[in-house]
Amino acid sequence: MLTKEDFQSYSTIESFKKVIKSKISNKNFESLIDTIEYESELLKLQAELVDLQQWTAKHKMRVCVLFEGRDAAGKGGAIRRFTEHLNPRSMRVVALPKPTEIEKGQWYFRRYIKELPEPGELVFFDRSWYNRAVVEPVMDFCTDDAYNKFMVQVPEFEHMLYEDGVVIIKFWFSISKDEQKRRFNSRLKNPLKQWKFSPVDKEGQKRWDKYTFYKEQMFSQTHNSFSPWIIIKTNSKKQARLESIRHVLSRFDYDRKGSSKTTVLPDPNVVQRYHRMINQID
Repeated sequence: MLTKEDFQSYSTIESFKKVIKSKISNKNFESLIDTIEYESELLKLQAELVDLQQWTAKHKMRVCVLFEGRDAAGKGGAIRRFTEHLNPRSMRVVALPKPTEIEKGQWYFRRYIKELPEPGELVFFDRSWYNRAVVEPVMDFCTDDAYNKFMVQVPEFEHMLYEDGVVIIKFWFSISKDEQKRRFNSRLKNPLKQWKFSPVDKEGQKRWDKYTFYKEQMFSQTHNSFSPWIIIKTNSKKQARLESIRHVLSRFDYDRKGSSKTTVLPDPNVVQRYHRMINQID
């Protein structure tokens, strides 16, 4: 059993590992060490994000990060790690509810345009305009005509943003069917997470192949040089969080880059552009 003295006596992470290993079983040791290393690495990357945010504000950059993926892929958890230590004055998280009756009668992109970043701001979209590319057609929430119109317009919409200087980073959080099911069951058992589970989630498992069809259509028609899709393998939540942060950091030449003494280059086994993906887990 670990004591108060054990926590007070170590001077480095390595020395603390030795203390832990001598007092707990191998299985628990590996799990605890994994958590310690993850938290240590996350903190360093979050310090880099603070530097990135300050540089973004200084240079009046407009940065927009989209998080897409199947339900329970870990989008919300990743966004929380991105934003945990950022200045809320120049950062926002956007998670729009379903459109109102008025919004349904407007141009589809209008409700999202209002949420785009101001100069010097980082905006994180927990799902975005790409709802119409996957979720809506899978769940029959839109007509075929509305879907087809969106797929024609979205590359032009994003190209206009690109030409206007908005940096768009598009993440697809990729999760396997078995892991999604395991996370759904875990949510149902946890009273603090039951609100995350909805009838739409349940339907997502039933319509897995339909999701796959529409996401592939989305990738093939909206992946391009100025706004590529970045696939994050998320069966390991911790790994997905670290590597998605690294990808964002790697995109910018901000002041003090690398000052936290950790790599800001993503693992290519976890993070890949869509066209380089050979085997997909979802």
